[in-house]
Amino acid sequence: MVTSDITRLMMLQKTNEKSLDTNPLIDALQTLVGEEGTLLFPTYNWNFCKGQPFDYYKTPSQTGFFSKVALQRKDFKRTRHPIYSFAVWGKYKDFLCSLENIESFGSDSPFDFLYKQHGKNLIIDVKSVFTFKLYVEESVGVPYRYIKNFTALYTDELSNCSEKTYSMYVRNLEMDADSDVQLYMDDLKCEGIAKENMINGVSFLMVDLYRAFDVLRNDILYNRSRKIASYKGQ
Repeated sequence: MVTSDITRLMMLQKTNEKSLDTNPLIDALQTLVGEEGTLLFPTYNWNFCKGQPFDYYKTPSQTGFFSKVALQRKDFKRTRHPIYSFAVWGKYKDFLCSLENIESFGSDSPFDFLYKQHGKNLIIDVKSVFTFKLYVEESVGVPYRYIKNFTALYTDELSNCSEKTYSMYVRNLEMDADSDVQLYMDDLKCEGIAKENMINGVSFLMVDLYRAFDVLRNDILYNRSRKIASYKGQ
């Protein structure tokens, strides 16, 4: 899974009077994971939570330039969840795109697949986002989040349109829940679960999701989530 903010990369290219074509970077990542691997770019869009219709082909990604390019490529295919979808390439593309998960982070979601397949999260120049944490929180259960349903019109890949309901593990606003990624990311780095390289001032961080799960789970179970969240009544 590739989480990215390529603003700095684009500025570096502009400084060098070059335009940034992300396709060679995507091609390189495909070569890196190989034919037995699977590559996922988040194509999240939260408008469904506001009651706005979701269209499998037309609803844009709100999560980075990489994901928008991947959605335009014929070798990638989108998963079906209207809030937390992915553009997928590789060995498990068809499997992931056949999932009918209703919950965003449930046991039948792409996040569960990433955990069970010992997936990695490549984070490019992003300091404040680690979506996999939400999967851990839902798997274990935390007091400051709850499952909330959202209903809106949904147009699938066959152009069938109907009203559908999907859910997300959302914050309890009355508990003032907040999170500081850096607190637990530093722990993951110290334990060798997250490894960072700096290239021309741009951070490339690789996180072992299977091993990260245990660290976050233990914080929930034995430390009242103090490393991964702060909330009223903690």
